[in-house]
Amino acid sequence: MGSAAIAGGERISSTKLGNEVTNLEQHYQANKSKIQLQFPPSEAPQEVLTWLLRFRIRDEVAVRNHVAVSKGESQRALTAIGAQAQGGPAGLRNLAVANGLPPDMLPDLGRYQAIENALVNRLDGGVLPKSQTGLATLNAVLNRQECLAAKSLNIQVNPRFGQMNYSQTDTVIPATTNLSAPVTPSPSPSPAPVLNPPC
Repeated sequence: MGSAAIAGGERISSTKLGNEVTNLEQHYQANKSKIQLQFPPSEAPQEVLTWLLRFRIRDEVAVRNHVAVSKGESQRALTAIGAQAQGGPAGLRNLAVANGLPPDMLPDLGRYQAIENALVNRLDGGVLPKSQTGLATLNAVLNRQECLAAKSLNIQVNPRFGQMNYSQTDTVIPATTNLSAPVTPSPSPSPAPVLNPPC
């Protein structure tokens, strides 16, 4: 009770999620003329919970691969992300909100990216592959590391907030329910998504 999700035995409380959703919504309302949301507003809880779980998964990737990053590395990674956003720090906050990340969680985003940078540097010896095949291979290794870490955490999402979808970069999607399902299938139903594919 009171958990939005459990990952690796650690709770993400409904209160924490609610506070972060409020933070996201307040920043959006204050700046909505400059923000184009990349998700329906009704899915804000799933978006924020997705970020909370992504950060927890990336931390597990770091533990499993013996990767440690400093606050300075995290800040530099966040600065690099911010350099791509138009409008300086305010632009970065607006970009974060547009993608469902509350602005107070930007330091977590810096850590998230710094862990990826450190792991990529280890895997590619500090030199990114130049070929598309090499980049695809590196990306596949990273995705597998994330998948294995996520599954090792035995993530349980409260159905009130959605369900885990490992096939879409570890996202939380609205939970399916049989309450509104049609009695007979439509003429050509779409295949159900595979939420938990093998790593």
